[in-house]
Amino acid sequence: MIQGTPHAGGLCPLVTHRAAHARYNFYRNMQNPRYALVAYVKSPVGEFIENLRRELHPDLPHLSAHLTILPPRPLQGTESAALQMLERICGEAEPFEVTLGNVETFIPATPTVYIRVTQGASRLRELHDQLNTQSLMFTEEWSYMPHVTIVKMAGGLGAEDALKIARSRWQAYTGSQHLMLERLTFVREDDLNCWLDLAPVLLGRSLVSR
Repeated sequence: MIQGTPHAGGLCPLVTHRAAHARYNFYRNMQNPRYALVAYVKSPVGEFIENLRRELHPDLPHLSAHLTILPPRPLQGTESAALQMLERICGEAEPFEVTLGNVETFIPATPTVYIRVTQGASRLRELHDQLNTQSLMFTEEWSYMPHVTIVKMAGGLGAEDALKIARSRWQAYTGSQHLMLERLTFVREDDLNCWLDLAPVLLGRSLVSR
């Protein structure tokens, strides 16, 4: 996720701003916003993660469950150029399935509890490496590790307690742990820890049109 975790962090409610498409060619030098590429988790497992986050940290606003492909970074150019690059590379990549594995934590780096991606992790790393180029090239603080964040707590002790509860809830979860990645979303930081949907990015679009 997208809030200061090693590879992703928490989102405030992500909303689609229809007018954003008209501003793709603008440089936003005054604010220097960050950009990211995510896959929303809208299946029952996504609802499970969002409900678990509310249980573990009720004071947080509603957070959309998602898997981050490109963690937050500044833009080296225009939004339109970045989107064209994303569409070109993702259009050549076939949709693929990922499987969620164990509940883990980034302690002591950050007090974040997350679910690691197991099956499909290598495909995510490959896609991440391909997209970390041109206008979206960025030297990330941590090596990319595919995961879905459950919650980021205020400190290590809270994260340890959250980890125990999350593991118990995840063990009892009986729904599917598989996600089909077909549609990604290009997002921009619009305010502190709040992100704006800019455009969908579809996997395999170029393959279908051939």
